Amino acid sequence: MFHRSLPVCLGVWLVTVLAAHAQAAFSAQRLFPAPGATEVTPDAPLRLVFAAAPSLVPTGRIQIHDAASRAVVETFTLGSPVSERTIGGIDHFQVYSVLGVDREVWLVPKTGTLAYGRSYYVTVSAGAFVTGGDSFSGIDGPTAWRFATRAAPPAPGAKRVIVAADGSGDFCTVQAALDYIPDGNTDPVTVFLRKGTYREIIFFTGKHAVTILGEDRRETVIAYPNNAKFNSYRGNPSGEPTPSPAGEPARAGGSVNRRGMFLAHRVDDFTLANLTLWNTTPQGGSQAEALIVNGSASARAVIKDVNFRSFQDTIQLNGQVYVTGCFIEGDVDFMWGTGPAFFEHCTARSLRSSAYYTQVRNPAGQHGFVFVRCTFEGAPGVTENFLSRIEPHRFPHSEVVLIDCTLGASVAAVGWQLQAPRDGAPPGSILSLRFMEFNSRAPDGTPADVSQRLSVSRQLRLPADAELVANYSDPTFVLGRDWQPRRARIMER
Repeated sequence: MFHRSLPVCLGVWLVTVLAAHAQAAFSAQRLFPAPGATEVTPDAPLRLVFAAAPSLVPTGRIQIHDAASRAVVETFTLGSPVSERTIGGIDHFQVYSVLGVDREVWLVPKTGTLAYGRSYYVTVSAGAFVTGGDSFSGIDGPTAWRFATRAAPPAPGAKRVIVAADGSGDFCTVQAALDYIPDGNTDPVTVFLRKGTYREIIFFTGKHAVTILGEDRRETVIAYPNNAKFNSYRGNPSGEPTPSPAGEPARAGGSVNRRGMFLAHRVDDFTLANLTLWNTTPQGGSQAEALIVNGSASARAVIKDVNFRSFQDTIQLNGQVYVTGCFIEGDVDFMWGTGPAFFEHCTARSLRSSAYYTQVRNPAGQHGFVFVRCTFEGAPGVTENFLSRIEPHRFPHSEVVLIDCTLGASVAAVGWQLQAPRDGAPPGSILSLRFMEFNSRAPDGTPADVSQRLSVSRQLRLPADAELVANYSDPTFVLGRDWQPRRARIMER
């Protein structure tokens, strides 16, 4: 027996590849698109659903054929499930073209493989899957799994498009909906996501005034196991002492982190609301953002009522961002970036002891991350977490401010951490840091014990610091440009 394991990701099996001597034949319980389906969107992933989770045989082959010419338009070799794709106009993204999820096998055609107004059929080699001692019976011929795509995309200029994983919307994938929006767009467009799970890496740039709105915060889920080990191309543009992750156009060779699951790059007036973003990379699987926002100092990004799940580096926010009513879960530096970012009524949940909620790399003259009436908590048994850590010799102006926040038992008594400075650190670099708290409370409402806080941090007190407290409680002060994000209107669904 030949056995080879591919990477396994939380919530997704990516897949154990086996060649075995099967005893009996089995078939798929359901296919998507369904045989005989019409009005299929060309971006639809193909799915096979089985009674039990199968393993994939490396010699297995699945092919999509143009029904008119019988020509093969794409081949999936099950022993090579990873391919390189262009997403949102940017190349060098690694993706899983074959993806196992519970009892399902997903096949993700390249953009352009399926076209509007065409018919296709799919063939699957016998023995491509095994479960227990049984082998897949195969799908053959031009009629067994045949479907037709719809005649045309939505008319240009639509102000609202619907994405539905079950094929009932204008698109099946979020990326296809974003690709539909013209480059340079400044007219408000809402991409409405119906309940379902969307397994994809998403990237868009240069398209403004876009709202991504989920139908249900818990049941509308974008999930994918992307991370720095899987997509390391172009490195980390936020790693320098004067970071500018939105400084260059991505299509002109600008440095862009491809490791994030959802990347909004150089866009203004972007809104994300009422859904879950889950990077399913397992703990210890390297940096794995669920969301990266690379905007300018006047980007006016709004993130409202979103659940973010990952481990390391869950959200990276660069540029002007307002975050409200969100749940953010992770373990290492799971809220980080250059900011400025203002968080209000959010919950940050650490999944590991002796880890870090934030790492903020704002440059001089710009605010960092400010948390107002937020909660910092931990999973059961999690303790000794730092509110923030920074290397002051590299990022001497780091700013993290907590106003009226609730701190659970997961927060370390010292609160903050400085990474050991190296020789040649800028003089007075520690003095430029702004680690500040006002009125931190325990979960029972009593004052938090701040007696052991790091000496370079500061406790704000009334009446002496009344002006500072008022200023940092105001998102317009933190985010600048006279923007009042609390007045931002989320587009109607």
